[in-house]
Amino acid sequence: MRDSKVIAPDLLAWYDRHARVLPWRQPPGGGTTDPYPVWLSEVMLQQTTVAAVRDYFRRFTTLWPDVQALAAADDAAVMAEWAGLGYYARARNLLACARQVAAEGGFPTTRAGLQALPGIGAYTSAAIAAIAYQHPETVVDGNVERVVARLFAVQQPLPEAKAQLTALAATLTPQDRPGDYAQAMMDLGATICTPRSPACGICPLLAVCEARAQGIAADLPRKAPKTPKPERTGLVWVARQGDSVLLEHRPAKGLLGGTLAFPSAGWDGRDLPPPGPAEWRDLGAVRHVFTHFSLDLSVRLGDLAGNPTRGELVPLRQIDREALPGLMRKVWDMALPAIRG
Repeated sequence: MRDSKVIAPDLLAWYDRHARVLPWRQPPGGGTTDPYPVWLSEVMLQQTTVAAVRDYFRRFTTLWPDVQALAAADDAAVMAEWAGLGYYARARNLLACARQVAAEGGFPTTRAGLQALPGIGAYTSAAIAAIAYQHPETVVDGNVERVVARLFAVQQPLPEAKAQLTALAATLTPQDRPGDYAQAMMDLGATICTPRSPACGICPLLAVCEARAQGIAADLPRKAPKTPKPERTGLVWVARQGDSVLLEHRPAKGLLGGTLAFPSAGWDGRDLPPPGPAEWRDLGAVRHVFTHFSLDLSVRLGDLAGNPTRGELVPLRQIDREALPGLMRKVWDMALPAIRG
């Protein structure tokens, strides 16, 4: 029998002993908590690992310790701190959400109210409602999908199985300590019920796991074959003038939206000319993989013979590599020896 009366007590007892210590998390049994760190960490974690997010979270909460401080932050400063976390639309939504919450005097306390905020979808609203407010919402991320697929031996492959796995997960969600339960499911998937070589022998749910009983735990969840990512190409211009290099802010919407970057074209739907007159030298190409496509971006270096047609010349000593998005860091690393040479 697999339901909340069977699963939750054993899982919560395990969590009380083995919960991961994370900078945004209260210890087990903490009850209602500040939604700000829960929201911030969940947004950061959407495309990134826990290990990578720890330092980002600490920096953000040092600079902006509450939602009011983040709401008052400069957009460029937030974008710079976000560099490396991917999907800059999430950073823009983060600011929009913080400003709406600050204007309204605080976070909504219901899942529906949370989901009405910019950048908060079904998963994040459920996570905040459960973890911050102790509402018995069903929180399903990739770790939880894997745990549930194995508990119930679900054979249907992902992503088609998502609705079924969410429905099954809902049958397990308890009324008592739902926030701890949600985090316990995540921890179980991250530390024991792992994608490869699950540690079934020490799993607190071993006795009720159907996949373990059938000897197929390591094979689940099944996944549909991946289709190859489309390939794109483009150009990026590293233009120098004296001891300065040309940078521009990308359009607010779209790929790498609002970030500081070298002028580029061709890969993002923008067919733009070079940013000024120069004799351009080919330095090679950088390879970058986005979620939905792979990119080969040819890097051209040149000395501007006149005023740039777009962007701003920035002294070399003032350019902060860490403030650039990942793609542009690769461009910078390729171009810097030639710039200094």
